[in-house]
Parts: sequence; C-alpha cells; structure tokens
Amino acid sequence: MSTISPDSLHQPGLQAYRASVLHFQQDPAFHEKACAWHEDGLLIVNEGKIHAAGDYAQLHASLPAGTEIIDYRGKLIVPGFIDTHIHYPQTDMIASPAPGLLPWLETYTFPTERQFGDINHSADVARFFLDELLRSGTTTAMVYCTVHPESVEAFFTESEARNLRMVAGKVLMDRHCPEFLRDTAEGGIRDSETLLKKWHKRGRQLYAITPRFAPTSSDAQMQLAGELAQAYPDAFLQTHVAENADEVAWVKALYPKARSYLDVYDQYGMLRPRAMYGHCIWLDDADRARMAETQSAVAMCPTSNLFLGSGLFNFERADAQQVSLSLATDVGGGTSFSMLRTMNEAYKMARLGGTYLPALRMFYLATLGGARSMQLEGTIGNFVKDAEADFIVLDPQATPLLARRTSHTESLDELLFALALLGDDRTVLATYAAGKCVHQRQA
Repeated sequence: MSTISPDSLHQPGLQAYRASVLHFQQDPAFHEKACAWHEDGLLIVNEGKIHAAGDYAQLHASLPAGTEIIDYRGKLIVPGFIDTHIHYPQTDMIASPAPGLLPWLETYTFPTERQFGDINHSADVARFFLDELLRSGTTTAMVYCTVHPESVEAFFTESEARNLRMVAGKVLMDRHCPEFLRDTAEGGIRDSETLLKKWHKRGRQLYAITPRFAPTSSDAQMQLAGELAQAYPDAFLQTHVAENADEVAWVKALYPKARSYLDVYDQYGMLRPRAMYGHCIWLDDADRARMAETQSAVAMCPTSNLFLGSGLFNFERADAQQVSLSLATDVGGGTSFSMLRTMNEAYKMARLGGTYLPALRMFYLATLGGARSMQLEGTIGNFVKDAEADFIVLDPQATPLLARRTSHTESLDELLFALALLGDDRTVLATYAAGKCVHQRQA
C-alpha cells in the first residue's frame, strides 16, 4: 500500500489504531483473494471516516508528528458487524418457549408488542436494545419496530443521539392479528410515508418499509406497500418469507394463484434492490433466481431457525444462483444479540445441510456481505477510503478457553474460526461508530 500524505489529514479529527486489521473486498466463496489482512496493521480514521488501512510499517511514518496511536496490539480490528434482521420490541421476550413459529407469535410476540404504543416504554427498550447491539459489536442493524409510530420515533431518536447507522420501520399489519395491533391499509401506509419522510437519510438513519409478512397484510395493504416501495426506491423494504413449513402452507391457502410465497411479494412489486427478506428457507430455484435477478437479498437467521425448528438454510443452492446473502440474529426468535454466536450456529446449520462454511466466509457475511446486501458497500462494511469508521476490536484472550485455543492457532482461518465458535459479547473489547468509541468492555 502506498503511503498517505500528512497534508491530507486534519489533525483535530485524526485517530490511529495499531492492531491486526482485517476487512473484505470480495466474497471468499467466489474469490481466492477476498480479504485484506495486516497482522501488524494500522487503521487511520479522519473526521469519522476511514482514511487508510494497511501495514503499520508502511503507514505509520506518514502520520503527522505527534499523532497518538492507540495500541491494540494482540487484538483484531474488523468492521462493525451488520445484523440484517432483528426485532427490537422482542428484546424482553427473548428465549420464550413455544412449539413453533405461529404459536410463538400468538403467545409471546403480539402481547409484548402491545406495549409499544407508549413512547416512554419504547424509548426504554430502544436504549437497552442499542446497548446490547454495541456490546456485541453490531454497529448497523435492520430493525423491525411495531405497528405503533411511537415505536419508530423512539428508536430513531435514540439511534440518532448515538450517531449510529441504523435502518428501521413501522410494521404494517392489518389482518390475522389481535385487534390491539391492527392498523389499516391506508392508515398504515400513511404513517409509514410520514415516518419515511422524517427519518430516511436524516443523519445516519435510514427507513425500511416493513410489511410484517404476507399473511398479516391485506391485498390492499400489500398493494399500497408495493407502491410506496416503488415511489421511494432508495428506501429499504424488509419482511419475512418462507421461514416455516406451516407458514408456507398458510400463504398458499391465502394466495392460491401465486406460484410461490416469494411470488406473492413479487406480484406487488416488492422485489428490488434494498429489499431484505428474512429466512428464505423454503424457497425453490426459481425463487432464488428471481431474487438474484431483482437484487433482493437474504437475511439468514440460524439461531432463530434452529430455536423455532423452522428448517435449514440451503447455502449450496443460494450460492449456485449467486443470491446476495447476509447474516442476522432475528432476536427475539434468535437467542443472542452476538453475531459471533450467530456465526457459531450458522456453521452448524451449514454442516447439517452438507455445506462447509469457512471462517472467512462467516466474517464476510457479518460485515461486507451485509453491506452489499443492503446496497451500502462503500458506506459501511469494510475499510475502503471514506467509508464510515464503524469498527470493533476483538480480543482473542477474552476468556480463558479462547485464550488457550488462540495461543495454538497457526493460520488466520484458525484464529477466526476460534473467535466464531468460542466467542460472544465478551470477545468485543471496544466498539466504534463514526470514529467514536461507543462501547468499552468493563475490566
């Protein structure tokens, strides 16, 4: 890497961090040289943006005289994790028992979400939720709120105060749900557009049009949601598809003329760039080809899928169609905020399905894979120049077992594999958002 000019650095906003540095330029599943790895590296941040990442020996002499270098040697700096599917209102009902998805929704999810018409309650949960994300090293998430506009206002207000890059939206749901959580086709869309106009691209906040899933939105609401998605192509769209066999059968009964569950969304114009579909377990090759064609993306949720017994995601068929993939916790169906623990479950899920998932791929899916799926490459997800400086510091000695295992690793893949299989929130020493430390692990 070439050296940088001191004249291009503005001293007041300049920060430098010495550690092992890793980030990705490509998907390791398709490119042999997908990552940049600097065992003794330097990350230079200027005014909240990435200025350079490379070898310490090549970069340190280019720093202005007197620049303090924060020493994280023995640690690993990677881009902040990106969680592409999570429900902040379900924080308080995480780890709730149920025999399957649909009874779980009725017994726990809907009663819990009822409370989010209270903006003070919403704000309290949002604060705790964001604390948990940052403690786990997640700097960007695609977040489901509830049907209540207050839940969205509270979330974005708290995220904006922390200057985080977050995506969120009001859930649309006007049928097949309790009356206390039901909006209307027109009212739900009107509220969504009002929130979108207020929050989308306000600072680092981004809006997602959010039909919960096809069974809980009427034909009229689905039509209006699709029209809203077409009217605001730079906004996001998020929903669920083909998570559970019973759910798939329900959609078939509701939409008998649709070719598939995914086709229901396609008929309403909801397959497009910046559309994120949670789960995608029970798709066929025609569905996957359509997702790839429309640049719609998959949020894989292994902990949730295993917890609810929904099924195993098919990596082989998704990769054959080159569908855009990312990794997600799906709290509260998922049982941890930690993307490291989510990697652990993704690895096991892949093995059960006959696929081997290397550690490099897991870290790609949790960083640049998420950014690409969200059409935000160059903004977040890696350390290219002028990307937002969202990054985390991972500690290979965070626990006695992890320290013992990593003392014997002989390759980058072994090190990352140990972090993914043995790591959790304790492994995250520090989390930075836009160049500012927003979480520091307590001693």
